[in-house]
Amino acid sequence: MEKNEKMKKEEDVKDEGKKLTIEDIPGVGEATAEKLRENGLDDIMAIATASPKDVSELTGIGEGSVAKIISAARKIADIGNFETGEEIFQKRKDVLRLTTGSNNLDSLLGGGLETQSITEFFGEFGSGKTQIMHQLAVNCTMPEEKGGFNSDVLIIDTENTFRPERIIQMSKYRELDSDEVLRRIHVARAYNSHHQILLGEKASEMAKEYNAKLLIVDSLTSHFRSEYMGRGSLSERQQLLNRHMHDLLRFGTLQNAVIAVTNQVAARPDVFFGDPTAPIGGNIVGHTATFRIYLRKGKAGKRIARLIDSPYLPEGEAVIQVSEDGIIDGT
Repeated sequence: MEKNEKMKKEEDVKDEGKKLTIEDIPGVGEATAEKLRENGLDDIMAIATASPKDVSELTGIGEGSVAKIISAARKIADIGNFETGEEIFQKRKDVLRLTTGSNNLDSLLGGGLETQSITEFFGEFGSGKTQIMHQLAVNCTMPEEKGGFNSDVLIIDTENTFRPERIIQMSKYRELDSDEVLRRIHVARAYNSHHQILLGEKASEMAKEYNAKLLIVDSLTSHFRSEYMGRGSLSERQQLLNRHMHDLLRFGTLQNAVIAVTNQVAARPDVFFGDPTAPIGGNIVGHTATFRIYLRKGKAGKRIARLIDSPYLPEGEAVIQVSEDGIIDGT
């Protein structure tokens, strides 16, 4: 009898047109729902894509019970199953693209930065990483017909590099109301790696409140690099960085948002030919980032942006200009 009631409940919550809540998940009562909501797990998809261990640690609910709740949520959300290529292609039609401000760079990226993906910009100091982040923040507030999302922006600032004065300059060039643009950009300063991870976890709540379609982390690895030094702490650093990046990717998927991160580089003493620099974070960052852009300085304010990794786009380069007006095409 109990099994039949459970199956009936699972069928009922799948009815079209019904607004589903986490109470519709089998095994979730009022008390459990309250614990989940208190920790930011306030919709079925968020629970379906969560880790049982993480949810258990956050809520204090036993890991076995959490595993059953997540399993039920996945059935309702219809995730975790095999899909045909045609079905995935149809879902890809929901992907949006955000302009960078440069036609050259947009073309290199197949039309701009994709939602549901992490785009990493890495390079040496002064290569233009933070300038591009400021430009993306401005562009996100623009109307859709101009390549924007007409939405708010979330920025996790780890190095105190956000400058509202730069936003004002870029907004005026794009003929935008700079005061309105600044009101739509929400910045949180991350003081250490654990604070940075917490801000990444809380981003979903902020996105719902402000309808944010862009999450920027500038920079991704600086705290991890300074706090976990030496080979003895490498494993712990990579585990935390892996968790953080998957939180960011999950945010992008759930919110259909762009994730843009900057990364630092380090010299490789074993390289004698070619470029001796490599992005921080190793395989963890390399495998999780969907698109990787290497920035290097050119002459007269120009920057060379090289696409070195993408699931489907070929490697290539674009010339951009970092000017007082923002990011524009290089000539």
